[in-house]
Amino acid sequence: MEYLRPLYGQMLIGFIIKLAGTIMDLAIPWILAHMIDEVVPTGNKTAIFIWGAGMACCAVIALLGNVIANRKASAISRDATRRIRHDLYEKIERLSTRQLDALTVPSLISRLTSDTYNVNQTLGRMQRLGVRAPILLMGGVVVTMLLDIRLSLALLATLPLLALGIMLISRRGISLYTGVQENVDRMVRTVRDDVIGIRVIRALSKRDYECARFSKDNENLSRSQIRANTVMAATNPMMQLLLNLGLTAVVVCGAYWVNKGVTKPGSIIAFLTYFTIILNAMMSVNKMFVMLSQATASANRIAEVLAQPEEEAAGGAKRMEARACVVFDDVCFSYAQPAHGYVLEDISFAVGKGETLGVIGATGSGKTTLIQLLQRFYPVDAGAIYIDGENIACMEEEKLHSLFGVAFQSDAFFSGTIYENIDLGRGLPKEDIERAARCAQAEEFILATEEGYEHPVHAKAANLSGGQKQRLLIARALAGNPEILILDDSSSALDYRTDAAMRSAIRKEYPNTTIIMVAQRVSSVRSADQILVLDEGRAAGTGTHEELMLTCPLYAQISDIQMGGDDHAAA
Repeated sequence: MEYLRPLYGQMLIGFIIKLAGTIMDLAIPWILAHMIDEVVPTGNKTAIFIWGAGMACCAVIALLGNVIANRKASAISRDATRRIRHDLYEKIERLSTRQLDALTVPSLISRLTSDTYNVNQTLGRMQRLGVRAPILLMGGVVVTMLLDIRLSLALLATLPLLALGIMLISRRGISLYTGVQENVDRMVRTVRDDVIGIRVIRALSKRDYECARFSKDNENLSRSQIRANTVMAATNPMMQLLLNLGLTAVVVCGAYWVNKGVTKPGSIIAFLTYFTIILNAMMSVNKMFVMLSQATASANRIAEVLAQPEEEAAGGAKRMEARACVVFDDVCFSYAQPAHGYVLEDISFAVGKGETLGVIGATGSGKTTLIQLLQRFYPVDAGAIYIDGENIACMEEEKLHSLFGVAFQSDAFFSGTIYENIDLGRGLPKEDIERAARCAQAEEFILATEEGYEHPVHAKAANLSGGQKQRLLIARALAGNPEILILDDSSSALDYRTDAAMRSAIRKEYPNTTIIMVAQRVSSVRSADQILVLDEGRAAGTGTHEELMLTCPLYAQISDIQMGGDDHAAA
């Protein structure tokens, strides 16, 4: 109703037009009965033509009224659905990472597409049939009662049974259609995974396995759809049976009373016409209940996303003395809620402005989680994170994320040019983009192409090598002149020489940028001002390369394995 409220005026106009057209539809059988019973017996041809012209006018008005009203209904449902879809997409963009994990991306895709489509269809049908069908139904009943109260009783006896049956079936339909949409989610997830991982599937010859998995999801979706449609389809035979029984009673009783001279043939003809109108109206009402059941399930799924609360971050003072650019103060975090063992526990460090922090550790030690907490993708469970003395939990999201330039090991590329993929819609100056590409050691291969910065990038950057992709990602992160540069294992595909040249160029061109570098290689972090060693979510050591070689056995072991023990001997 919130989305329809601004459209109430247009809906009222459409309602009035639809009402006028529907009343004209109801008037036609009555005029026909009057002509047969009252006008034709007089033999007055002029009166017959006048009443016939009246029927034709009613038909034209009914046609135009229904066409105009239906067009307005489509426009109203379009505008309302556009706002719903816009707000839903905006809400999805603002969901926390934890909420995205809970709702799942495939489910959000189906809610944004098939669920909004179901709502759109129902909004349009409810305005078209939701006005016309009840008016035809109630109007037909009223007119038949005015024509002959005795014949009307046979019809009215079936209506309570119909209403009860529709109510019970529709209630069951909502839960069934909710199950259908959940199966749609699973189908979308399978298709999405297969499309993204198509190269891996082919490389491992797993096409038959994935086809079988898809077939299983497809079969589950088909079964749930058939079950829901079967239950909802039971209303049609039920309605036809009850209404046809009533129609049979009307024909038998009507023939008897016409023979007795109690009623007139025109009334019987009009009554049968109204009975057909009532039957069609009841069928339309049934369709509305089917669609309403499906749309209710979809609307509930949409509302679930729109009602997601803003996540509140835990603890910590709003501000602290700005003694460093980035501060982690006894930070604890777990992906599980409530926490069953922390992924990161009691992490504390401080990085000054313009300094470089290296983060190293084994796979699963919490390196990427630390980066996600710094960007507030997840709220910390305990402790606090400060940037320039301000608790990030109290910062506006736009302000917080504007501080960062981030390059992950593998990240998204978009169809377009190299320039567009570095700029990413930010409207950055050309010289900043070129400087960033130069520092990221990407300029050499960019200028080697015929188009230069206008060289096309295919979907998922399929026409670029792994090293070229990583250099473009680093250039994208640098182009915005960030205060904090995060490199999350973003140079793993680069050779040692290129990696060293890139780090040297970044430090020279961006001297005031604080760098947080997550890496697997000691050579990438050994020159950092400070190195944090993580081991199973805890800080195993903090210090410079030389200090850690003496004080942190884990770091020394990693260095010995990677550097052949030369550094350890020198230390």
